[in-house]
Amino acid sequence: MIPLGRIAGIPIRLDSSWFLIFALVTWTLAAGYLHELSHSLVARHFGTSVQSITLFIFGGVSRLGGGPASATRELLIAAAGPAASLLLAAVFGVLEPAASALAPALALLRYLAYINLMLGLFNLIPGFPLDGGRVFRAIVWGVTHDADRATRVAGTVGRVVGYLFVLFGVWQILGGNFINGLWISFIGWFLENAAMSEMQGQAVLEILTGHKVREAMRPDYTSVPADRTLQQLVDGHVLAHGQRSFLVERDDRVVGLLTLHGITRQPRPSWPTLRAEDVMIPKTEMRTTRRDADLRDVLEHMDRDGVNQLPVIENGHALGMVSREDIIGFLRDHVGSPR
Repeated sequence: MIPLGRIAGIPIRLDSSWFLIFALVTWTLAAGYLHELSHSLVARHFGTSVQSITLFIFGGVSRLGGGPASATRELLIAAAGPAASLLLAAVFGVLEPAASALAPALALLRYLAYINLMLGLFNLIPGFPLDGGRVFRAIVWGVTHDADRATRVAGTVGRVVGYLFVLFGVWQILGGNFINGLWISFIGWFLENAAMSEMQGQAVLEILTGHKVREAMRPDYTSVPADRTLQQLVDGHVLAHGQRSFLVERDDRVVGLLTLHGITRQPRPSWPTLRAEDVMIPKTEMRTTRRDADLRDVLEHMDRDGVNQLPVIENGHALGMVSREDIIGFLRDHVGSPR
C-alpha cells in the first residue's frame, strides 16, 4: 500500500493494482493518438506535411498541409488508421490468453484488444468524414476520376449513415435503452453534421473554381511606415477605424505584415516605443498571393495555414488584400449566377 495522505483524518492509500487501471485508461486514450499517428506517418511518406493531431470525443483528426494528390494516396492514408487499430487488436488478442495465464491481472489485454477493435471497426463505417467515408470517397474518385463528385457522393452517403444512427438510437430509446439510444443518436447527429459541413465546404470550393483573386480583393489596403509605433497604430487605426492588419512599407516597398494579434502580444507599456518593423511578420515569412491566383486555392491555403487574410503582392509592390470576409462577400454576390 502506498500512503497518499489523509482526508478528514481518514488515511488514503493506493494499492498496486491501481497502476494497472491507470495504464489501461492511459492506453485507451493513447489508442486514438496512435490511430491518427498512422494517418500522419503515411501522409508524410507521400510528401504531405502534418501540422497537428487533435484528439476529441470520438477519437481524433490529423491536420494535413494539403489534400492527397491522388485517389490511391487518399485510400492508403485513410485506411492506415483503422489498419493500425485492427493490428493492435489482433496483437493484444493473441497475447491475452498466455499473458493472463501468467498473471491474471494481464487479462486486461482483452479489454485493450476490444477497444482497438471497436475503434478500427467504427472508423470503417462509410460515413464521411470518418476513415471509412474517406476510403469510400477514394474509391469513387478512382472510378470517376472526379474528386469533387466523389466528395459529394461520399458526403451524401455520410448523411444517410448519420440519419440511420439517429433512427437506431431513437428505436433503442423507445425500447427502454435510454442511455445507449441517446448516445447512438448523438453519434448519428455528429456524423450527419460533419458530412453536411464537408458537402457545404465542397460546394463553396466548386463555386470558387475558375475565379481569380482580383475579383474579390480589396485594393484599399492600409499600409504604414516601418518606423510607426504600436501606440500610434492603435490610436490612429485600430481604435479609430477598427483595422486589424497592416502592410508595413519602407521606401514604398512592402517589408512585412503586422496584425492586431501581433500588437496585443506585446506588453502594453512597450507600445509607445516598439515600432511596426520590430514586431511585424517579415516579408520573407509572409504568406502572400497574386491577382491571377485561383480563389479556390487561396481559400484552401487560408484553411490549411489558419490565416484570415493574404496580401496581394507583385514585384514587391502591394496591390491589395484578400480576406475570408472578402471571399464570403464574393460568394454572396455570385451564388446562383452563371460563371
